[in-house]
Amino acid sequence: MNSSHTLADASLATNTMPRIPSPGLSADDGSVDDRQSLEVVLAAWHDATVRLQETHEILQAEVGRLTNELEAKNRELALQNRLADLGRMASHVAHEVRNSLVPVTLYMSLLKRRLADDSGSMDILNKVEAGFTALNITVNDLLNFTSHREPHWDTFLVRDLIDEVCESLGPQLDAQSIRVTTDVPPGASLSADREMLRRAVLNLALNALDAMQDGGQLVVTAFDGPQGFELELADSGPGLDPTQLGSVFDPFFTTKSEGTGLGLAIVHRIAEAHGGRVTARNCPEGGASFTIEIPRPASRAAA
Repeated sequence: MNSSHTLADASLATNTMPRIPSPGLSADDGSVDDRQSLEVVLAAWHDATVRLQETHEILQAEVGRLTNELEAKNRELALQNRLADLGRMASHVAHEVRNSLVPVTLYMSLLKRRLADDSGSMDILNKVEAGFTALNITVNDLLNFTSHREPHWDTFLVRDLIDEVCESLGPQLDAQSIRVTTDVPPGASLSADREMLRRAVLNLALNALDAMQDGGQLVVTAFDGPQGFELELADSGPGLDPTQLGSVFDPFFTTKSEGTGLGLAIVHRIAEAHGGRVTARNCPEGGASFTIEIPRPASRAAA
């Protein structure tokens, strides 16, 4: 046999025999693995893109919030600067007006003595005197509002202070038929600036009297609360407009045709000077209440 034919036949037989794949392998295994890897990469890329978009939106919202907060702070700072300038000007004007009121009041007293027997002239003088009294109240409001002195701490009986304020308002309370109910323990004491707190209580009482022109009841309550000593004045008037509750302590805000709009702003400033606060609300049974909270000495020291 020719050896060349034998080798050729063997080669032909080998090439024409079917290929038997090895167990677990396929001719397409490489491309399947590539597709699976690509799908994993694309899924991971999609998840990362979604998370990045969510993070971007969160950061955008936070930047917007901080921008709005910064704008609000800038407006508040600008308002505070304008109020400071206005306060300095008002303080100067108030001092000048007060200095002029002192001699005018003295001359008016002398004139009233000379015209004591002239009823017509006395009526005119009484009206002039009422005008000067109102002007003096306005001057005092301006001076108290522009005063930034620190409290002079002292310990005193709260009931005595309340009785003192009510006694000073006695004629006006009687004229308006307003009953006063005081629920303050006789031995209740408070560490605060007595004169500043007296001014705050007086302003709240005057505010209540303005709300009860046709009579009513003023209830004064004091007790030790969870945040410190609380002093509340509640009236039986028409209450506060819910839309104005957030503005009642703003300087120069008033719903009255007369007045400076500084009475409640002064109360707010006094409460803050003591490290406390003053809040306003409408009573369920009608009327409005204002509560001054003065923290305990230990709480002030911790703050």
